Parts: sequence; C-alpha cells; structure tokens
Amino acid sequence: MDLNALREERSKCFTWKNIEPKYKALTKFIKSVESDVEYELGDTVKIKGELNETQKELLVDACKHLMPWRKGPFELFDLFIDTEWKSNIKYNLIRPYFDLKNKIVADVGCNNGYYLFRMLEDDPKKIVGFDPSILYSMQFDLINSLIKSKIKYEMLGVEHIEHYDHKFDFIFMLGVLYHRPDPVGCLKSLAKALNKNGEILIDTFMIDGEEEVALTPKKTYSKIPNIYFVPTIPALKNWLDRAGFTDIEVLEITKTDINEQRKTQWVDTESLEHFLDPNDETKTVEGYPAPKRVYIKAKLKPKKPRRPVLMESSNPVKRARKEALYKKADLK
Repeated sequence: MDLNALREERSKCFTWKNIEPKYKALTKFIKSVESDVEYELGDTVKIKGELNETQKELLVDACKHLMPWRKGPFELFDLFIDTEWKSNIKYNLIRPYFDLKNKIVADVGCNNGYYLFRMLEDDPKKIVGFDPSILYSMQFDLINSLIKSKIKYEMLGVEHIEHYDHKFDFIFMLGVLYHRPDPVGCLKSLAKALNKNGEILIDTFMIDGEEEVALTPKKTYSKIPNIYFVPTIPALKNWLDRAGFTDIEVLEITKTDINEQRKTQWVDTESLEHFLDPNDETKTVEGYPAPKRVYIKAKLKPKKPRRPVLMESSNPVKRARKEALYKKADLK
C-alpha cells in the first residue's frame, strides 16, 4: 500500500469548497500568533498567554468554523471550549493501566488529539495519531500550532496502520471497533502493527451476557448509523484471541451518562440525551440496551517457531535423526 500517495491525495481536501473557508480561518489565526506560548496539560488542556483583540477575533472565528468540537475540554487563552465529551473522565479512568515512557505509541481514531496531548505527560518516545477526518485534523493543527509538540497526525484509518512506516509498542483504539464491519479483521490490523511484546488498550460498546454473541443493530444504534456489532465480553474476548492477542484483561465497565457526553454551545448536533428513550434511560431510542462500554487491555501473542515440514523418507535412520532434532529444539 502506497501511503505517501494516499497522504498526497488526502492533502487536496483542504481546497474542497466546503473545507476551504474552515482552512482559511484556521490559517489566519495560526499566522497571527508568532511567539511561543505556555501550555498546561491536565483535565483541561490549557494554552496560556495574552492575545490582542484581532487575535482573539481570529481565534473565535477559527474555532467556530471548526465545530463541532467532540473531544476535550480545551482552554485557549480566555476561550473555553466545552466539548461534547468530557474526555478527561475516560482518560483518568484508563490512566492507571499503562506506562508509555520511551514507547512508540499510536492512537487510532484520535479525533482532535486530546488524548495525544495528555499522553505527552508520560514521556513516550514517539506519538502518532490516526484519524481520516479533515475537520479533526484541523482542530489538532490549531492546538498543536500553539503547543508545538512532535506529535504526528495522520489522516489515515485503522486499515492503514499495518502498512505504516514503523511498528508500535502500544496502541490505543478508543471508540472505534463498533464502527468496523469486520471487527476481527480490524483487530488483526492492530496485531500486525505491533512490535514484539506490544500491547493494545481498546474500549467499545458492549451488551451484558455470558453467551458469545453480539447485537447487530438493524439500522442505527443510539441514532448512529455505522454501528455494526455490539458484543458481550465473552464474544469480544474471542475476537481478540482470533486476532492474535493474549493476556486479555477487562479493566473497567462503564455506563455513558449525560455528565460525560452532552450537547454544549460548541456542538451543533444532537447528543446523548437525544439518543436515549425519553421514558426509559436504560434503552436507546431504538429499544436496544443503552450504551455501556468495556475497556480491555491485551498483549500480542508471541509468535511460535514454524516447524519445518518433515518430509517422508525411505531411510528410517535419517527420519529418526530428524525427529530427534525437532524434539530437542522443542519444535513439536
């Protein structure tokens, strides 16, 4: 797969009729801030400093052009972007379960990079974010133009990660698996993208149950059209095992609520309160179980040595010697 050709093709999107005004607003603001600024990483990613009136107007204009803001929150100088998701809740939930120091890290479906910026606190060797969204890449560019991190943002999807320029020690894939029509194939792509002893941490929608089954929504799930499979935990473990993972560990199970996901002034679409049955919050508007998430960490299975094919031999002595060698090498 020629990723450079794909990158070049996707870079043309900034000239699209519906994207160009957003890109111009973004570029005007970035060019207006020439000096370095301070930043603070935490529940809210904060950019500190002073802007003149013109710069403030350009910032507000750029941020409004780049709506909706899904992941955050961010505080850009005096402008607070109250994003749809309080992403700090998810990040603080999973934070005790990983160590990224000196590791090569990927975040698949990274949105605008909120988690990428938070990961800087852990001193990884390298961070790469994958997300094909033009809008989210521009949101990232706005924030990173101020932070000036070495995070690399790729407008690529999970299907490209196994063909990437290098492999990874740790891969996050948060809220992506249920969007894939082939979940086992998706997980296999992650496995192929990992270094030896590599790990993944994923979260996905789940349904309760001990059977190895998955809900397959007819049209939408919580009004989301591209939700294909919502598994039980046993089914999800089977997917991971088939994809090449071991040491599968359930970290947390959570129910999404309106404290974590809700409509704000920075979101011009519906949110969780519109996705649930108004008379029964345990169900979606379609009548399915309300969104519940499971967080799982797993390791790449060690590769087994390939046993050479033992050819039939008319010489029983030679055959016996070969069998003894294979046994000694513990290849049986």
